[in-house]
Amino acid sequence: MFRPRHAVLLLVAVIAAWVALQRISKVPEQPAPPAQVRREVLAVFEHGARAWNAGNLDDFMSDYLPDSETTFITKTGVLHGVAAIRNVYAARFSPGARRDSLRFQGVEIDILAPDVVNAIAWYVLMRGDSITARGPTSLVMRRVSGRWRIVHDHSS
Repeated sequence: MFRPRHAVLLLVAVIAAWVALQRISKVPEQPAPPAQVRREVLAVFEHGARAWNAGNLDDFMSDYLPDSETTFITKTGVLHGVAAIRNVYAARFSPGARRDSLRFQGVEIDILAPDVVNAIAWYVLMRGDSITARGPTSLVMRRVSGRWRIVHDHSS
C-alpha cells in the first residue's frame, strides 16, 4: 500500500537525484593551451588597433569588460567603469578630430590563471612616418563567455 509518507520520501529522492545530476553535468570549461591563449590575446590587441585606426569608438571600447569594476589608470588617477574610460577617448573619435594611427609592439603575455592574463606592450601612435607618442601599456584581461576582455588598463 502506498502511503503519503512514501510519496514524500520518493519526492525527496527524485529532487536529490536531479540536483546531483545538475552538478555532475556542469563540467568546468577546460583551459585553453597557452599558445591558443596567446593568439587570442594578440587578436584583442590587433582588434583594438584596427578599431582605433578606423575611428570606431564603439568597436574599440568593445574590448573592455562592460562593468563598473573595469578600471583605467591615468596620470591623474583611477577611472572606474567603461563610461568613464570611454570619456577619456571620446574627443579623439569626434568628427574631424585628428587621431594618429595606433599599433602595438613587444607584446608579452603572462597567463596568471586559465581565465586571466597580464599583457604588456608598447603602444605607438604614428602620423605618416613619424612617431607622435609611444608608451607602455599593461592590461589585465579576463576570459568572459569565451572572449578576452580588458578589466584593468594602465597606459601611460
